[in-house]
Amino acid sequence: QVQVAESGGGLAQAGGSLRLHCSTSGRSFSGYIMAWFRQVAENQRELVAAINGNGRSTFYRDSVKGRFIISRDNAKNTVDLQMNSLKPEDSGVYYCAADPRGEIATMTWQTSYDHWGQGTQVTVSS
Repeated sequence: QVQVAESGGGLAQAGGSLRLHCSTSGRSFSGYIMAWFRQVAENQRELVAAINGNGRSTFYRDSVKGRFIISRDNAKNTVDLQMNSLKPEDSGVYYCAADPRGEIATMTWQTSYDHWGQGTQVTVSS
């Protein structure tokens, strides 16, 4: 079982920045698709950003393009989400997720991600 844990959430003002951090115990992390999701309803999450194993393929939700950057450090088994120019609508619980299958073709499918962290709260005030 792959273990995933997020940190770095907190309170920020609109226009500010936060950096979310995700650590995993995965044995083959460099092959995993990694992603960040935001909780938008009780049982609904939306994909914010994703990155493939070698970092060459990324996905960003339209609403965060140009503001957020997803990155990974395979030597440390970590993935970060740099969140800049924050807006109140960015608020929510952010989850880090891992797809050990590493299939780029399905990196935007929530069902591809088998391993999830517990979430970290991001609150952006206006």
